[in-house]
Amino acid sequence: MPFCNIKLPEAALSRAQKEQIIHRITDLFVEYMSEAARPHTMVLIEEVPDGGYGRADEVFVIPEAYRATG
Repeated sequence: MPFCNIKLPEAALSRAQKEQIIHRITDLFVEYMSEAARPHTMVLIEEVPDGGYGRADEVFVIPEAYRATG
């Protein structure tokens, strides 16, 4: 079973954008593995709350300008 796990900052993408990522990643697996992979492909998008991870030794909070609208 093809599996892809993506972690994103909470509220960084809209629901429609997450759906598009799921469809495109599924299509990518199908391109490499054949159409037989489609019904078995799992794409998991996990949203990490602000302050739940760090970068360059700093706790990360997504800037308001980068938050999804809608």
